[in-house]
Amino acid sequence: PVTAGSIVVPYGHVIGNEKWRGSEIAQRLQGKIRLIFEDGLGLVDFHLSNRTCILYISEADLVAGDEFKRRLVRFRNARSLGGIVIVERTQISDQYFLAVQKLVVLELGMVLLPVANQGEASQLITQLVSFYVREQSKDHNSNPFLRKQCSQLAEPSLFRTVQQIPGVGKTKALLLLQQFGSIHRLCNASVKELELVVGQTVAQQIYSF
Repeated sequence: PVTAGSIVVPYGHVIGNEKWRGSEIAQRLQGKIRLIFEDGLGLVDFHLSNRTCILYISEADLVAGDEFKRRLVRFRNARSLGGIVIVERTQISDQYFLAVQKLVVLELGMVLLPVANQGEASQLITQLVSFYVREQSKDHNSNPFLRKQCSQLAEPSLFRTVQQIPGVGKTKALLLLQQFGSIHRLCNASVKELELVVGQTVAQQIYSF
């Protein structure tokens, strides 16, 4: 039901579930961000990026019963995307909020953001999109913390490729990717740079290879 793998979000856009067309949240987003509607997003309400999406729990959802809980659990079990849960916390729904907070944050380990209404939710989505655009446009190589974070999430194929180098196993492959971030930078590393990570003998093997 979560069609995560097939969703590609264009740079600076948001993909919204067709059910939100004409809603207050959609109207307020128009003009601020580029909003595209698609059918078949399943459990997801809005895709902010290829890896992050929003599940929206309205006041009506909270009052109506437990269906929204089943939806959140199904989404979490899919584990293909990072989910941000936006919940309408109003005078009517406030009595349910603590239970929702416990479920979302403590049991499912997801991010929970309360809003008063759809207008506030649209402002939040706009801010989140701006954040993702800034993050995507940064030069990751200029920031060693970002580079290390990216390398830990390296593609499995990249990880396997580095392990093909003589003398390099899983641990050394991870250390090399954390330090250099890409095959290109690893290929251009000097023996001295490599020695700092894997020691003299393996550094020479990598350099020769």
